Amino acid sequence: MRFGLLGPLTVGGAPVGSGKVGSLLAALLMRPGRVVPSDDLKLALWGDEPPASATASLHNHVARLRRLLDSEDRVRAVPPGYVLRVGPGELDSQVFEAHARVALAAHNQGDWPVVAEETAAALALWRGAPLSGLYDPEDGEPALVQRLAETRLLVLEWKYEAELRLGRHEGIGPELAALTAEFPLREAFHRQLMLVLYRTGRQAEALAVHQRLRRTLVEELGVDPGPVVQEAYQEILREPTPRAELPAPAQLPPGPAHFTGRDELVRELRVVLTQGRRPEARAGSDAPPGTPVRTPCGPTPPGDPAALTEPARTETFPPRNEATARPESALAAPLAVITGMAGVGKSALAVQVAHALREEFPDGQLYLNLRGATPGLTALPPIQAIAALLNALGVDSRSIPDTADAAAALLRSRLAPTRTLLVLDDAGSAAQVRPLLPAGGGCAVVVTSRSPLAALDGATRFPLAPMTAAESLRLLRAVSGRELAEGAARLVDLCGRLPLALRVAAARLAARSALTPDALAGLLDAEDGRLDHLEYDDLSVRRSLAVALGALDPDAALALRRLGALDLPAYEVPVVARLMGLPEQRAGAALDRLVEVALLDETSYGRYAPHDLVRDFARELAAHDEEREAAVERGLRWYAEAARQSGLVLAPPEREGPARVPDPVGDAAPFPDTAAALAWGDRELPAVVTLTERYAHRSPTVFLLVRAYFSHLQYRGKYAALRHLNRFVLTAARASGDRVAQAHALGDLAGAHFLASRIEEALALNDEAIALWQELGERGRTQRTLANRGMLLERLGRHAEAAEPLERSLALTRELDDAYGEAIILSHLGNLYEHTDARLAIDYHERSLATGCRIGSELLVHTAHCNIGYAHVTLGEWADAVGHFERALRILGEQGDWHGRSQSWVGLVRVLGELGRTDEAYAACADLLDQAVERCDAYTEGLGRREYGRLERSRGRAAEARAQWELALKALEGGAPKAYAEVAELLAGLDAEAWRGGAVAGRSGAGRGGAEGG
Repeated sequence: MRFGLLGPLTVGGAPVGSGKVGSLLAALLMRPGRVVPSDDLKLALWGDEPPASATASLHNHVARLRRLLDSEDRVRAVPPGYVLRVGPGELDSQVFEAHARVALAAHNQGDWPVVAEETAAALALWRGAPLSGLYDPEDGEPALVQRLAETRLLVLEWKYEAELRLGRHEGIGPELAALTAEFPLREAFHRQLMLVLYRTGRQAEALAVHQRLRRTLVEELGVDPGPVVQEAYQEILREPTPRAELPAPAQLPPGPAHFTGRDELVRELRVVLTQGRRPEARAGSDAPPGTPVRTPCGPTPPGDPAALTEPARTETFPPRNEATARPESALAAPLAVITGMAGVGKSALAVQVAHALREEFPDGQLYLNLRGATPGLTALPPIQAIAALLNALGVDSRSIPDTADAAAALLRSRLAPTRTLLVLDDAGSAAQVRPLLPAGGGCAVVVTSRSPLAALDGATRFPLAPMTAAESLRLLRAVSGRELAEGAARLVDLCGRLPLALRVAAARLAARSALTPDALAGLLDAEDGRLDHLEYDDLSVRRSLAVALGALDPDAALALRRLGALDLPAYEVPVVARLMGLPEQRAGAALDRLVEVALLDETSYGRYAPHDLVRDFARELAAHDEEREAAVERGLRWYAEAARQSGLVLAPPEREGPARVPDPVGDAAPFPDTAAALAWGDRELPAVVTLTERYAHRSPTVFLLVRAYFSHLQYRGKYAALRHLNRFVLTAARASGDRVAQAHALGDLAGAHFLASRIEEALALNDEAIALWQELGERGRTQRTLANRGMLLERLGRHAEAAEPLERSLALTRELDDAYGEAIILSHLGNLYEHTDARLAIDYHERSLATGCRIGSELLVHTAHCNIGYAHVTLGEWADAVGHFERALRILGEQGDWHGRSQSWVGLVRVLGELGRTDEAYAACADLLDQAVERCDAYTEGLGRREYGRLERSRGRAAEARAQWELALKALEGGAPKAYAEVAELLAGLDAEAWRGGAVAGRSGAGRGGAEGG
């Protein structure tokens, strides 16, 4: 059943009449599918004075309406009134508004054929004034009638706009003339009539329409016509005759000769730039994301008959002056911004994509170099850029307005009815681009810039990274014209996979057939001269970067120069602030500016990394900086103090005894907790290694940095890095004659060897440290290194020798009133006596435990429990041992000191296996091995595989046990003679007829007192 409101009321095409039933039906149709209160229905039937019998009469009229509709369930009583069921497409006003919504969407996208189609369908439903004959015009029109009438006028405006955009001028002049007479204040109809007259050669009449409109507005409202009418008026004045058809501009530069890779980016750019070109796409189709979906015709969902535009608006459609009232997103053409550092291939990508889209933009392709970063040239001012584009569109230079705003308006007018693609290359800022953007949805814009142009609203940004290794090699081969094999991969890496650098390298290979990729890679490998070899003819990486430098503000330029001074792979704001000698806020702003122009990447929040070639360029800048050495020293001192603050968190003196960290070095902020300290240390390991290797012979601050960083590396189990750093420091300290630094480095290097179970090397280094500390008169340091000597001798099985240094160390702790040191010696003595009397050993460990509890040292408490556990293992008291190992692990937690944790872990695996808790033992051992391998800790890996082999053997899997023990021997070879001998014995026992159990578990001893650095 169809209902008609757009004219006299009808049902099924037949008029209903103006009686009470007609009024009742009209009132219900104004709110289709919603409950209309009885009071509102009485008001519609009888006005403000309903009779006393109104309720009964209403029931009677509802019954008559049901008979008229030949349906009992069409009109239902639903408190507090009645509801009329209206199905999809049954009410002409809903269908009208559905067509209007599609027309509006197409209008906003500039899809004029669809606008013409939908407006024609909407207007075909109009039969006259809505609900004519059912209300007295003198009493005012119902709100629905007013809304529908206003919607019809907007649909008419869109209809004629579509006709104009499609060049269908003939025949619509009389219709527009009638509308301007009927609605003398409606500017849109006057503008359209002016353009129709002008484009059909009737310029004088077009100007007369403008004068008439202006006079009417001034007399009645005291205002001039709006900017859209004025723009049309200026167009008519500037060009006495309609513009002649010009060939479509085709300004794109030739496509890149050897464009390589970027396949995914090309696809995504095509999607973005054509998002508005496919109005036929529907919901649920295969249209790509962002493609506008044309709304199918149909009724408005129940409860929302007026929602024709965004829900936040109260109007059904935008007001008459749609040029200013339409939402900005509806005015914008698709806009893609390709960003990236110099030489990364932004322009090549933009031009490649633009050529591929020529058929999508038949009205032309405009190209303009905005010179935002062009060597030797200033950026193109907006007025010049607009003029260049207008000239390309056929506008005579004399007709271009003098002001940028007026010229930009003319550019938008010329582009609005077209499907044109603009490529704006090398933009310097959003302000330079914004006046050039078209308003018509049929156009699209590609912008390239080193900056992300964050202030440019509505843009889809494509940050361009260096090419992949495979893409880089393909480009190198294509441009050089040579088959490349040996040295090519290394050459690609040295070019930083940057297209500009790769093209320079390829040009050199093409020019000199005798130059091999390996030889060119050798030239580039000399850091200080790399940029010299990345120049050829007009191609130059250095010049490209220099242009970016010239555009920087002083702070950003200083930041880049100081990054080159310290020359690290990555930076955070605090160290850069010290390098610059400026507050952190200014340093952070400078780094952000370098990110904006793609000289740095912000790899994570607050962390910045330069491309390799930018590092080379920054190093060149720093070479001419008179304050370079002072800046480097400030950076080193910050790193040393940050490492010290990390050490204070990881091994606080109040809990762990005398800290290994030096005295305060600089002004780095403390860390709030262990997690923050560890995270910093993890991030900065590459930087610490680089600084140590580069500056250990130039600045004693590096000695302090490495000392302070010891705690982090021990905590993380990074023993190889610990040895590497301390070797550098020891060599540098010896060269400089700094005996204190030598002694510290000897002790720390001994500790590093001990942690890796290189006991012989550790003993030799520790003995050198003892001698130096004694010469320097450092009794506290002497005491600790003597304790380490005794522990190391015990580990080597030289038990008789071990007692003497331990007793001397114990005496010194009592002289110095060092409770912590005394507890450590008691622990070492317990380990020593365990070889002869495990019960006595437990007594020593319990005394150490009591001291640890008294002074609140987690390290002492953990160590004591671990050592007591191993003493019970020696006694074969597995049930007593397991609790101590479990308590030791609970104290350290999952992120505790790796060395101590790993030793407790090994002991726990052993006793779980002996207690028959095999599944738990397997799981614990597997986790232990994973973490040992991850840390490259061969000693702990060897111990773990020893225990894994025991578990396999206990289950009768001799072959699997042998495999594990053979791997254990490889891991322990050359560094742990006692553990190595034990595994060798286990392997030999595999051939025996009976299993010989009870072998004493080997142990590292770190959990057994712990080695102390100098």
